Amino acid sequence: MTEQHEAPGGVSGRALQKDIPQATVARLATYLRVLAMLADDGVAIVSSEELAVAAGVNSAKLRKDLSFLGPNGVRGVGYDVAKLRSRIEDVLGLSKGHRVVLVGAGNLGRALVGYGGFRRRGFSVVGMFDSHPEVIGMTVAGLVVRDVAVLAEAVAELEPTIAVITVPDDAAQDVCDRLVAAGVQSILSFAPCELVAPASVEVRRVDLAVEMQMLSFERVRNAEQTSLPEVAHGGSGRIARHLPAPHAGSAHPALQHSTTPHTATEPSSKGSVVTP
Repeated sequence: MTEQHEAPGGVSGRALQKDIPQATVARLATYLRVLAMLADDGVAIVSSEELAVAAGVNSAKLRKDLSFLGPNGVRGVGYDVAKLRSRIEDVLGLSKGHRVVLVGAGNLGRALVGYGGFRRRGFSVVGMFDSHPEVIGMTVAGLVVRDVAVLAEAVAELEPTIAVITVPDDAAQDVCDRLVAAGVQSILSFAPCELVAPASVEVRRVDLAVEMQMLSFERVRNAEQTSLPEVAHGGSGRIARHLPAPHAGSAHPALQHSTTPHTATEPSSKGSVVTP
């Protein structure tokens, strides 16, 4: 494979987006995180095996995922970290960055606004809103919390591309309706309830309780597997899982451990609420 940053025939990342499976998109985001760590430490080239281990997938799956981006690497050499990072950012729509508004200035909302990692990954929080009189006017990470009553006017002023909802369950649908009416088409909700939105609006839900339940399940399953003897040659029964050892001489922390493989729920339709 010859190194080539653009997709075949000059097709842009935007044109390729419709052909990429949802689960692959989730893994591309993980690859991007690892590549950013490598770039920060001055690493110029990474092999598919090293990148796969750091992302918690096998190298065959990684190469299949990256094949959706067009030719990107040099056989026997590896991937140019800067070019592959730029390519993934293009396909994920991050090249120009995103302006984010957040509704709900409680503990979770304030923590999210104060997290510096969003800006480093191209997401700038430009507005924060709440309905509680004691919170309105408060300054959080340099942003003054505005009254949610002026949300429509503020959206027209700030022109956000993404909105985040961190309000209680009983207020989430009203906030969603306000955002939709204001023209926001991408919404991330931390409210535990399902939200109803038009087909033209993409809504994703982060349910922390569900994620912890999944961790509970994995903990029990892993405990059961590690209690069974390892089977070395044929036979029936379950085989205890072992993480692959890191490559000898690998120095970068991002390449010295593997993580649990990342999956994503395929949304059934636009406007549906899914749990990543």
